[in-house]
Amino acid sequence: MNLVEITRALTTLRLSGMAQALEARLLQAQAEKLAPLDFLSALVNDELTRRSDSFIQRRLKQGAFRDAGKTLDGFDFDFNKKMNRRLVFELATGGFVERREDALFLGPPGTGKSHIAQAICRAVIQSQGHRVLYREAHHLIEELAESSLEGTRRQKLDALTSAPLLVIDDLGMRKLPATAAEDLLELIMRRYEKASTLITSNRPVEDWGKLLGDNAAVAAMLDRLLHHAHVVQFGPRSWRTKGAMELRSAESAG
Repeated sequence: MNLVEITRALTTLRLSGMAQALEARLLQAQAEKLAPLDFLSALVNDELTRRSDSFIQRRLKQGAFRDAGKTLDGFDFDFNKKMNRRLVFELATGGFVERREDALFLGPPGTGKSHIAQAICRAVIQSQGHRVLYREAHHLIEELAESSLEGTRRQKLDALTSAPLLVIDDLGMRKLPATAAEDLLELIMRRYEKASTLITSNRPVEDWGKLLGDNAAVAAMLDRLLHHAHVVQFGPRSWRTKGAMELRSAESAG
């Protein structure tokens, strides 16, 4: 068999990592006089790397993030120095997901809650390969309402419950329907001590009852969320306000 035929055979066997690296590895083997076992080992590593990269990309796509490129490296922790940086990096290790614990990110709009939440999701996927789902709060409630109308609510709840980490972002950013409190309570009850939930909100938990219009449901939901929760306070300074002020300063200077 020639190189083209071997490459085609590897592709047919779904060994695309080996197929893509084969020619380069053959040249390396000739140049460095690699032993057959070393040559084979390099090809196997190429295949494993390819599969790992593809797996991570699938997990990131499944997450349906609003900004999939957010990372901890891209966040300026010095902008709000009182923020608990140690806890953020601890959450990024994914240990809280393994322990089925929850997290709450609270603070004013523009302080980085969504950025850090999505960066933690990315870190958890890359380090542990967990399936992660991201939903903005109003979209989540809309999905549940639509599934009820379509008769697929049970399947939707099962899908949301089975993810090891679910992020519910921007709770309080938009007005939610009267069913929101009961929908969120049902979801949190299903996930309680079985999977991790991370919620971001620009409102303190004391306001959630008024926000969602059902004090009893919210109290029951918070009772479960806060049982094994890591709470990170964000702010008080807003990134968006900072950007606007810098723009105005630059325009004035110009």
